[in-house]
Amino acid sequence: MPVSPKKGSVLAGSMDLGLLRKGAHSPSYFSLLRGMGGQQSELIDFCIPCNPYFPTPEMFERLERNLQTILKYYPSDGDTITAELCTTLGLNPQTVAMGNGSTELITWIDHLLIHDSLATPIPTFGRWTDQPLETDKRVDMFQLPESHDFALDVDAFVHFVRQRGSRVAVICNPNNPDGGYLPRREVIKLLDQLVDLDLVVVDESFIDFVDAEAHTSVADEAAIRPNVIVLKSLGKNFGLHGIRFGYLVANPALAGKVRKVLPKWNLNAFAEVVVFLLKQHREEYHRSLELFIQDRRMMIQQLAALPGLTVFASQGNFVLVKLPDGKDGVQLRDFLFAEHGIYVRECGNKLGSSSRFLRFVVRPQQDVRLLLTGLHAFLYGASGDALASVSDWRGSYEQDSWRFAPPGNDVSSVASLGQARHRKR
Repeated sequence: MPVSPKKGSVLAGSMDLGLLRKGAHSPSYFSLLRGMGGQQSELIDFCIPCNPYFPTPEMFERLERNLQTILKYYPSDGDTITAELCTTLGLNPQTVAMGNGSTELITWIDHLLIHDSLATPIPTFGRWTDQPLETDKRVDMFQLPESHDFALDVDAFVHFVRQRGSRVAVICNPNNPDGGYLPRREVIKLLDQLVDLDLVVVDESFIDFVDAEAHTSVADEAAIRPNVIVLKSLGKNFGLHGIRFGYLVANPALAGKVRKVLPKWNLNAFAEVVVFLLKQHREEYHRSLELFIQDRRMMIQQLAALPGLTVFASQGNFVLVKLPDGKDGVQLRDFLFAEHGIYVRECGNKLGSSSRFLRFVVRPQQDVRLLLTGLHAFLYGASGDALASVSDWRGSYEQDSWRFAPPGNDVSSVASLGQARHRKR
């Protein structure tokens, strides 16, 4: 039903909150803006995973100066844009296929390479279950145990794949929505044990945000293995979902099979301009990741200080939380939106999850303070300002950050991150 915000609320006018309940995925930002009467500056987005520090303001200014040219003229063909991306990232173009978003590549992987069945852990990114189901494939869903922080046990998953007779296996690393990270050595172990499958996909859409170890990706392995694809999302890494660009890495035969079905001009001019800008702004990109990681560590500790809230350690650009008994995520999502102008992801429509789980995107501290205030009001029925204690949390964070920042890029940091998970019952 329509909700009219109270006096003092950041949202003016009214909006039908039923828009938030349609479909298996969150409504687009544009749909929300239209529902709010176009009041873009008043919505704080904790739902859509992105990089809050990239592109830089200077990059956006350059795009604005060239907007007319970008919109008016045809882009280069996909091979030209892919070749530039490969030059910047040090990849062999024969092992890469670039798509209009990673979801386009997921669609082609399903149509071309998945013939019978697919196994994937849940909860996970919805397109890995929805897409093959839409084309009448069997999807074997391996429930990740909440009791083990949704961690993926490679041996247990391989046993599940064998037991079900699945011909394709997919994992997301880090996983969405919990941000769980499987160390590189464990991913390689998985690839070794499933070498006889038709295909193994490792979706690394969020891997640039990992700080658990120095060498994270298995894209180099995918380029030389017979049945492995690694998927990457440039929109999530660079904070540019609207451009729609992603790519996959596989051996030349697999990558070529996907490239052959892609339209010659499958990428838009915005994607081309940004890809050619990346080489000049690699340093700024790496700095954005450093700033983001600091924000994530602080946000995890601040959320964990709320009594009754369960917070899961994350290596993604989001944090999964579980509400206390008796609290419902749909009600919290609607409350935050209507009363505080904050948009969050309630996970009740994710397979393997429930409405007590919510995913919060990592954002800068000024936005997190507003989120904390809204959470405090909903969870404890108090209108008092939760921000009074934020400075105390920040002080304790400075002293205790070793609990969230494992030393020396050691892969054992994954274990310490798991121990940093908080259960405030």
